[in-house]
Formats: sequence, structure tokens, C-alpha cells
Amino acid sequence: MAAQTSIEWTDATWNPVTGCTKVGLGCKNCYAETLAERWRGIPGHPYEQGFDLKLWPERIGLPLAWKKPKRIFVNSMSDLFHEKVPYRFIDRVFTTMRRCTWHQFQILTKRAERMANYIERRSDQWGELATTNPHICLGTSIETQDYIHRAEAIVNLPSSVRFLSCEPLLGPLDLSGLLGPNLINWVIVGGESGPKARIMDPAWVESIRDQCISAKAPFFFKQWGGTNKGVAGRLLNNRTWDQYPVDEPKELQVQLSR
Repeated sequence: MAAQTSIEWTDATWNPVTGCTKVGLGCKNCYAETLAERWRGIPGHPYEQGFDLKLWPERIGLPLAWKKPKRIFVNSMSDLFHEKVPYRFIDRVFTTMRRCTWHQFQILTKRAERMANYIERRSDQWGELATTNPHICLGTSIETQDYIHRAEAIVNLPSSVRFLSCEPLLGPLDLSGLLGPNLINWVIVGGESGPKARIMDPAWVESIRDQCISAKAPFFFKQWGGTNKGVAGRLLNNRTWDQYPVDEPKELQVQLSR
């Protein structure tokens, strides 16, 4: 379990579930699968089972031990809303998140419709997350316009932060009607990295940035990617774009200002 991470838009990762299955073009060169499969068959290794889906109940309470406020990416090595993850297990993950109000949790899924169904089912019990748990952020991944339905599934969810991860960005995106302070209010964009990386057109990135500026939605440019992402860097038009949602826990805001 990583209390720290090199992912630019977060501080830590937490994986109560590992492993996944492919559901779209963005999954073709999955970094998590590549990492996990290196260790398949090694007895005692956390990825002894490779990238097969596995629930880790012993990891559910980990964020409670992290006293320093963090932005926490939930399931960087899986998808919390994979169809084989039972709602009762997701409930336990949410119980931890709801208790850890000093962190900000960033849930990113490609199964946006299942996440929306889960949140709607729990709203009678919890109330609206935007009010009761504003530190829990709900996001989905979109790689091309063919997957815009994922954004449509989360745009009205009762969360203070609804976000998109457009990584790997594999085509132009028209986010008309989906961006704004009361709609999707954070967008991350990044190119694919690794030896089989697919090309990202700068015009696609610039268009999304401009749409975000127009809609007053924070924009974060993660990387150009490519076969050597360190060389390609993350400058867009000669500057970095590191904008975050404004709705963050007060403890986290204080920590980041030091």
C-alpha cells in the first residue's frame, strides 16, 4: 500500500481492491495490469494473482492511520465499482472514507453508471455527499467522445467534486453542457505513456483547457506521455496547469498552504 505516489494530481493511493478487466480503448495498455502481471505466480507477493480481481478487507482501515491530511486516489490498481465488487464491500470502503474527514478521497471509475446507481441507493441513508461528506470526490475516465455517457452518468451526482480523468486522451472531446461549478467541476488530462503509447494531439488538450476556462472548471494537465514521459514533460503552451477543486477539507487546505 502506497502512502505516497508519483501521480501528479494526488498524494497517496489506497487499494482495498486490486485487479480489473478491460472496458474500453483506454484500457488497452493498462499500466496497472503491466505492473501486476510482472509478479504473477510469486508466492506471498501482493500480486501473486497477477491482475485478477481481489478484495483486500485488511486494507480497508489504512487511511485512518494516516494522520497527515492527504489527497487519496482510491484504487489506483483497480476499479472500486467493478461489477464483481459487492455493494457490501463498497459500503465498508465508504465507511472509512466518511470517517476520515481530514483527507480528500478521489474515486475514479470507468463504471460510472454503477457508481451512480450505488450513490443514489445510499442517498436516503447518508444524505447528499456534497453536504454530509464533501471530502469524497466522484470521478470517471473518458478517453474519446464514444465514452461521453460516463460523464453524463456523474454530472448530477450529489458530490461537491465531480471530476473527469481524460487519460489516456485518444481523441477530441466536446464537453458542452457538462462542465461548471455545479456540474463536472474538475478535469484532468494526460497522454498515454510507455513503449506502446498512442499519440495525443495538442489541439485536443488545448480544446479541453479552453472549455474548462469558459465553464470556470479547474483544469489539471498531467503529462504529454509518450515513450519517455519525463522528457516530454507536462508544459502546455509553456506553463503548467495544476488547478484543483476549491472544495477541499480545511485540514488539507491548511497542510498544503505550509
